[in-house]
Amino acid sequence: MSDQLKFIVEKLNKEPFKKNYNLITFDSLEPMQLLQVLNDVLAKIDPKHSVDIREEMPDQTAKRMLSVLGILKYKPPGNIGDMSVFRQGLVVGSKPVIHPVLFWLLQRTNELKKRAYLSRFLVRLEVPEEFLQDDVVSETNMQYEELMANFKIIHKECEQLKSSGFSTAEIRRDISAMEEEKDQLLKRVERLKKRVETVQNHQRMLEIARQLRVEKEREESLAQQKQEQKNQLFHAEQRLQRAQHQLKNMRHAAADAKPEGLMKRLEEEMKFHSYMVSEKLPKELESKQQTLHFLQKVVTEPAMGQADLTELEEKIHEVNLQINQLIENRMRNDPMDDKLSLFRQQAAIIARKKETKAEELQEAKEEIANIEREIAQKSTQARDIDGSEVLRGDEFKHYVSKLRFKSSVYKKKRQELAELSAENGVLQRTEEILKQRHENIQQQLQAIEQKKGILGYSDTQEELERVSALKSEVDEMKGRTLDDMSDMVKKLNSRIAEKKSALAPVIKELRPLRQRCQELTQEHDDKKVQYDSCAAGLESNRSKLEQEVRGLKEECSQAESQYNYINLMKRGVEIQIQRAADEMKAYVSPDPQDRRKAIREQYSRNILEQENLGKSIFLSAVNNRFRAVAHGMF
Repeated sequence: MSDQLKFIVEKLNKEPFKKNYNLITFDSLEPMQLLQVLNDVLAKIDPKHSVDIREEMPDQTAKRMLSVLGILKYKPPGNIGDMSVFRQGLVVGSKPVIHPVLFWLLQRTNELKKRAYLSRFLVRLEVPEEFLQDDVVSETNMQYEELMANFKIIHKECEQLKSSGFSTAEIRRDISAMEEEKDQLLKRVERLKKRVETVQNHQRMLEIARQLRVEKEREESLAQQKQEQKNQLFHAEQRLQRAQHQLKNMRHAAADAKPEGLMKRLEEEMKFHSYMVSEKLPKELESKQQTLHFLQKVVTEPAMGQADLTELEEKIHEVNLQINQLIENRMRNDPMDDKLSLFRQQAAIIARKKETKAEELQEAKEEIANIEREIAQKSTQARDIDGSEVLRGDEFKHYVSKLRFKSSVYKKKRQELAELSAENGVLQRTEEILKQRHENIQQQLQAIEQKKGILGYSDTQEELERVSALKSEVDEMKGRTLDDMSDMVKKLNSRIAEKKSALAPVIKELRPLRQRCQELTQEHDDKKVQYDSCAAGLESNRSKLEQEVRGLKEECSQAESQYNYINLMKRGVEIQIQRAADEMKAYVSPDPQDRRKAIREQYSRNILEQENLGKSIFLSAVNNRFRAVAHGMF
């Protein structure tokens, strides 16, 4: 407790409180002063609680603090279990109640500020069902929920941006750099405009360049549409193939199946489904509903203190003793009196086995479905890899038989190839032997020629015979070629003369045209160079200007979204201010009827009634539960 007080005093003496307390002065505060300190801390967390509690009624102060503590999700410590005791301590300013609250608030001030800020927009306004029957109220409530959902999304994005690491200094540097770049681009554009204005027909060239850019963009969009249509066609063909394959499998399964087998399988499935619907699923649903009802009852009950827990433990102990006595009394009786106990046990065993088998069957069906999905995925992957379907049934048998036939043909061809390889080896060996014999004969012939003194005679004779044969062939070809060439020269000379006489007037007309063509070509090259330079400059300027336009559009959209958000915030604040003014007017009205119409008074009465009703329901439920347990055991 001393550590808790030290922490509270230390925090209150710092910014933004500056209370200048010490342990003695803080511990000697009056209840009203202690409540004012608590209210000041709550005001720092949520500024709307910045009020003087001396101007409020104690009940109103307690209700306001309880509401804000509920929004901040404060839970009283374990030694304050009864909510009525906690409320009473909060009303009178009890130190055992106020000190833990201050300690909890000062520990997590920043987190609670954020939670209080979000509570203004995320605490749902409960509208009674009878009011929601009105169309206007229902539509307004739907808009309210949509705005709340949008606020959650925008707040989450804002938090992500805050934690993303972007700093304002970096953004400002980027903005200044982009502004400098923008100024440079503007100056460059002005220079290019002045340079282009000196060129003849620059407006027409700019129009042509603009049309070219539009046509290029249109070409890109058409190419993209073409690619998308190709992709759609490919996916449609794949879906068609899968559907045809499924249809083929279903026809194959229907052709192989018999009516008796189909009827038997359908009867088994019908029995299984009827068992699941009539026996298994209702039991599971009932158990889930009981668990849900019990959890809802636990949630709706108020927080229990140590005294309540001790009382419940004593009751549980008493009920357990009664259950043990009943079991002992039952065991003392003769087991033969209950003739149906054996049959009950057998029925229970059979029911458990039936449930187990049903669960195993369900798991097997799920496993089969998973395997079929996996097979379909693998088939799709195989089809995407090699573009072919996975074979099944008769197709696979036909493929296996075809593969066997090809394997036998392959073995025969391989055997023939081995025979041809062996024969090739024999022929190569024979060629080597003949070459070796030829070399030996040549060596013997050279030795004989050397002895006779005519070394190289045989080679010279072979060379002379070969040259004479070639010479005779060349002479023959020369004779034929000379005759052909003389005839061809005559024909060419006659044709050349005819063409010259025919082309003489055309050449005279062509000479000035050729000179004009050279001039136009030179002018075209110059214009083309100018056009290319102008088009390149304009294209670069266009891309930069488009980038700038996109940036300005993004800034405009961001400004519009910020403007809409601020308008929504303003509208919500105006509505809240109007509601607060109406509430304050009704609350401070001297007329008791008007004060009773105030929402705070209505909610206070409802809270008190619901707490009393909850206590009575909880006690009646506990008594009914014990009675039911005792009745079931007897």
